Amino acid sequence: MEATSQDHITRVLFCGHDFPASHNYTREYLQNYPSVQVDDVPLDDVPNVIENYHICVVKNKKMDSHLISLAKQMKLIMQFGVGLEGVDIDSATKNGIKVARIPGDVTGNAASCAEMAIYLMLGLLRKQNDMQISIEQRKLGEPTGETLLGKTVFILGFGNIGIDLAKRLRPFGVKIIATKRSWTSHSLQCSTYGGDVLVDKKGSHEDIYKFASEADIVGALLVNIARGGLLDYEAVYHNLQSKHLGGLGIDVAWTEPLNPDDPILKFNNVIITPHVAGVTEYSYRTMAKVVGEVAMQLHEGMSLTGIEFVN
Repeated sequence: MEATSQDHITRVLFCGHDFPASHNYTREYLQNYPSVQVDDVPLDDVPNVIENYHICVVKNKKMDSHLISLAKQMKLIMQFGVGLEGVDIDSATKNGIKVARIPGDVTGNAASCAEMAIYLMLGLLRKQNDMQISIEQRKLGEPTGETLLGKTVFILGFGNIGIDLAKRLRPFGVKIIATKRSWTSHSLQCSTYGGDVLVDKKGSHEDIYKFASEADIVGALLVNIARGGLLDYEAVYHNLQSKHLGGLGIDVAWTEPLNPDDPILKFNNVIITPHVAGVTEYSYRTMAKVVGEVAMQLHEGMSLTGIEFVN
């Protein structure tokens, strides 16, 4: 990749002030490298300044064709993680800009997300919100919760997070069923760990409804740590109201940040966390190191490593 001039500053733009550890840790990592400047800019101001930057870390900013056309000096658009749904990759390619993500299996991001999924499962099974009510009302010995032991867990999408989740669920004594668009030789290999079978039953996307009907979690209890838009809001609300859905645990919402007065939060069997599944000291320090090293590599005209290009 073409280097920026050694006489100039390589400028890294973080879009928005949310997920503050991303830019704070990156800035800290680069504190002894003055040739790279890291800025976090309010989302509404990004169009006004993007022409001045060489690397853009999008976070939750939508990068459409118009915004990309303004990025005259941009060499790389990347995510502080894996999600690139908001980036117009075709437009970036036409403008000669590379697009990349940070693989989650080597940064601790997948492990962090898997742990959050288990936290939400346990919170729903042990009735976290009802426990708080019992504390406030000075009640002991209630509510009566449930165990993960003996439950069937449906992992929809057996990627890096799904694999890490299955590894951590296995000791709980659950049955694991999973779907994936295609079970490649690599994914089949990953469905075993230390000689143990991680997935008891495998299926394709055509089996989603069938598997959901068999599952206690994703079926009776629904947990989403992937993308807020995957769930139909009205359908979720209706099924919570009718008690067809036993509980909802989400780290991502339909609109973010979710209105704290949203009607769906009135249900006692709903647990929401503020998009922090991947936000751990370990994963964010590791990803900040990747961003910092990529910025230094770009400045010095070296090949960019530690990231996965999608164009």
